[in-house]
Amino acid sequence: MNIIICGAGKVGFSISKQLAAQGHSITVIDQSSEDIKKINDTQDVKGIVGRASLPSVLENAGAENTDMIIAVTRNDETNMVVCQLASSLFNISKKIARIRTKDFLEGKWNKLYNKSNIPIDVIISPEKEVAKSLYRRLEAPGALDNVPFAENKVKMLEIAIEKSCPIINTPLKNLTLKYPNFRANIVGLVRKGKFQFLKKDDKLLEGDNVYVVVSSDQLNQILKAFGHEEKTSKKILIIGGGNIGFHLAKMLEENFEGTRIKIIEKNKLRAEEIATELSSSIVINGDALDEEILKEANLEESETVLALTNDDENNIMACVLAEKSGQKKRTIAIVNKSNYSLLQSSLNIDDLVDPRMTTVSRIMEHVHKGTIGTVYSLLDGEYEFIEAKVLEKSELLNKKIKESNLPKDIRIGAILRKDAVIIPRSDFIFEKDDLVVLLAKRDQLKEIEDIFSIV
Repeated sequence: MNIIICGAGKVGFSISKQLAAQGHSITVIDQSSEDIKKINDTQDVKGIVGRASLPSVLENAGAENTDMIIAVTRNDETNMVVCQLASSLFNISKKIARIRTKDFLEGKWNKLYNKSNIPIDVIISPEKEVAKSLYRRLEAPGALDNVPFAENKVKMLEIAIEKSCPIINTPLKNLTLKYPNFRANIVGLVRKGKFQFLKKDDKLLEGDNVYVVVSSDQLNQILKAFGHEEKTSKKILIIGGGNIGFHLAKMLEENFEGTRIKIIEKNKLRAEEIATELSSSIVINGDALDEEILKEANLEESETVLALTNDDENNIMACVLAEKSGQKKRTIAIVNKSNYSLLQSSLNIDDLVDPRMTTVSRIMEHVHKGTIGTVYSLLDGEYEFIEAKVLEKSELLNKKIKESNLPKDIRIGAILRKDAVIIPRSDFIFEKDDLVVLLAKRDQLKEIEDIFSIV
């Protein structure tokens, strides 16, 4: 596909890198000559310096022959105008925009986005997406991440292997002997910063981060098999009452009955604003690094602490303070600088979340053809969890997995057939409309599209 990306910031940079690696023809527009130079120097894409909201700049970028436009500039209004021009002047069929301003996202204004007004096909709200990601983590205590697939009947769990893990040093082929009802596939892991697919004789080691595909109704049993029996937190402290913290608190209020939620927000006006919009959460105005404020928030009693401000360093410090206070608690921090991940283990922070990759994964979900979609990206998009449907013309139809032409470096995690989740073995036979959840290297996605006959 021919794709134009408007915005060469962190998100635009990551998207262009992933899409170029998949063989798409990419053009990136940004007003920053420095950002465009960085892209031109490091990626096989065309970079253009200019205002993406100008018709002449879009024309110069090849908009007349473009299949998709992705507007991720720093300005909501610019992203909206880009999509309008893409539709009205250049007839670009698919338009994706990042929108952050709350007013533009209110449900009562939804009529704004249609073919007659502002023709945006997909709206991505980064703050809402990150809040959803954090909520999923809280929903599955013991897992670093919890991602839904296949109509929410399949989950991908990211689990840290600790010394106490019951299945540590056990060959994968022996897991079903130890756990006869082990309905899950361990499809890969990250060991010492490097990803690797797993084979039957491989063992899990302390310090590994493993990726497990599991039937949703088996989630708690699988976590228990990995040594995680943590209960859902009932006392949650959110540091930062920005859009992410606010949206997370709203979701927790609606779905986590009996949970006590406290929010520390430094800005007085913002604290007052969210206090009126939340029903049961307690909002405290003050600095989360202030000892007196932490006492007021009962930090010691908190079971989970989430640091969600715009300041990476403050988020890390807040989690360190939480770790050193009172009883053991789960700590999660948002960090925008990827190199901070190196500090995670030494500072005993349970999870560092990169909001950029959450946004990228969500956008990539809408890029692939037909019934194939990316849901989760690993290692800056080098590997991707995807789901794809077996269509009538697919070469997989009526074939066993071991006889299929699937690329070597993929792992099938689970298959949804009607309402049943199947953890397949090598003699599994594909049928029409099977929904397949798999992990693949990003440069294999074109081949996967061909095999599934996505046109």
